[in-house]
Amino acid sequence: MNDKIKQALKKLTTQPGVYVMHSSSGAVIYVGKAKNLKNRVSQYFNNSPKPAKVMAMVHNVEYFEYFITLSERDAFALENNLIKKYKPFYNILLKDDKAYPYIRVTVKDEYPRMEVVRKVKKDGSKYFGPYISAISPYKLIKIVNMAYPLRTCKQKFTKTAKRPCLNYSLGLCSAPCAHLISSKDYKQIVQKAMDFLRGNDNEIEGILQKKMENASAHENFERALEIRDMIKMVRALKQRVVADVPNDYVVDVISYVNNGVVGAICVMTIRHGKVLGVSTQSVRDASLSESDTMESFLMQYYSRHEQPKEILLNMPISDNVELSSKILVPQKAQKKRLVDMATLNAKEYLEKVQYSEDIEYDKTVGALEKLKQKLNLKNVPNRIECYDISHISGTNQVASMVVFIAGRPAKKMYRKFKIKDLDKPDDFESLKQTLERRFGELDGEDESFTQKPDLMVIDGGKGQLSSTYEILKNHNLENDIDMISLAKQFEEVYLVGQSQPVILQKGSSELRILQSVRDEAHRFAIMFHRKLRTKNEIKSPLDDIKGLGKVKKKALFSVFSSVDEIKKASVEELSLIKGIDPALAIKIKNFVEKL
Repeated sequence: MNDKIKQALKKLTTQPGVYVMHSSSGAVIYVGKAKNLKNRVSQYFNNSPKPAKVMAMVHNVEYFEYFITLSERDAFALENNLIKKYKPFYNILLKDDKAYPYIRVTVKDEYPRMEVVRKVKKDGSKYFGPYISAISPYKLIKIVNMAYPLRTCKQKFTKTAKRPCLNYSLGLCSAPCAHLISSKDYKQIVQKAMDFLRGNDNEIEGILQKKMENASAHENFERALEIRDMIKMVRALKQRVVADVPNDYVVDVISYVNNGVVGAICVMTIRHGKVLGVSTQSVRDASLSESDTMESFLMQYYSRHEQPKEILLNMPISDNVELSSKILVPQKAQKKRLVDMATLNAKEYLEKVQYSEDIEYDKTVGALEKLKQKLNLKNVPNRIECYDISHISGTNQVASMVVFIAGRPAKKMYRKFKIKDLDKPDDFESLKQTLERRFGELDGEDESFTQKPDLMVIDGGKGQLSSTYEILKNHNLENDIDMISLAKQFEEVYLVGQSQPVILQKGSSELRILQSVRDEAHRFAIMFHRKLRTKNEIKSPLDDIKGLGKVKKKALFSVFSSVDEIKKASVEELSLIKGIDPALAIKIKNFVEKL
């Protein structure tokens, strides 16, 4: 514990709030909440025994800050927002940024339809799901459409009947657009389809069986095989029924287990008496208690997923978790058996994932710690920035900045630069210009530029390192940021002030992470260069005509296939094109005649 932390601990308040742990570079590595800030934060730095995951985090803390809140409930909300913003390495984070899919039925429409969505809205529609793992909502909709002729189009209906589409001929739509079915009769079919999504499988299986036999009788064997596969899926759904659970039961069952280093969380989703899916993920959270980890997960998970009527947990949590669901920690009967099932899944996953988690740790955070030792860096390089230049014969010169945080790409932090005012290719000057612009934005509004890197990696040798290091000195950052260069041919690492390079062991995790950063910067620079070059290549000579925008230019080339044809056209012919008046036609004519 350094002096900065010792002094900060003395000033801590006993009020509720949120604390934020920072690494030596200022990067946020952990966010936590507390009913009593002084007691909670002090626990991290006292001499009491702590889990390995907590010790790993504390080892990297340089200083902390805190925010006082009016209540512990407010601290929950602030903690969740800060975790979303900073994505700290030692906080539990959902690995999939996408929400699970739902089936939406637009029951408020005169002729409702079904579609797959990933966000539940209060729009009067009926939502079914979420669908996790093996159950595909797209396949379910296909089954529904095969059994019940519901529309799949988004078109608006008019009083004038339209000609039915191919789906009507195939028996997949009842053609409400052609007024071949009343709204009342159509909604009865919708109700049957929703009954199926609620768990009533019996009727739909009979309908599909008849359609399969009919297709086979007419020697449409391809259709018959397709329907056979649908019947298999319906039967598989029946096997997901949970014994002794009512068919209207809607619940999520969540269990968390850990071994002191890594943990696992299992979410079992039960809708209308059926297990729709089981999702399990590993977590490396630095909370001091298991309930803190569970609370953090719940806040994140239900910020992007619909809350069920009930949530069953394998441990008690604080009353300050703001969820509309009824939260239970069952001790007996069927609900306890469901929790035990989720806990068993979490334990099995933890056993399988421990080895791969250790490998991942060695490739990321472990590699960064080795890198600090081998290169004698000031800081553990939690945030690494790497720069690369790309051009062809000096044209479309660009630079890339890629960012790795905790050993992983942070693509939202990537930035790209157009190199300006250089008459000929000069990688040295291009790098200098890029870094001047990057560090000129330290006090700006761009979230990526306002964060200082722990380590800057320059693609090149000793010359590139020396010239770019001057930029750090110009901004008085040489004592805060380490800078190295990586020469590609022999993978030599050059350090500031040393004439001889450092050779890292071939295949080592510390060398691989540098190579990954360097290669990613190269890829990102080339991608930007190609995009810019393509954009310039398709630029039209007519782009300089004032008043001739994209729409009018498109209309012009829909009539004339080339600039040469436009030259041959008269002003009157040009004026006939939609959006081009006589004045603009004269401008175009005068311009093309000079080409």
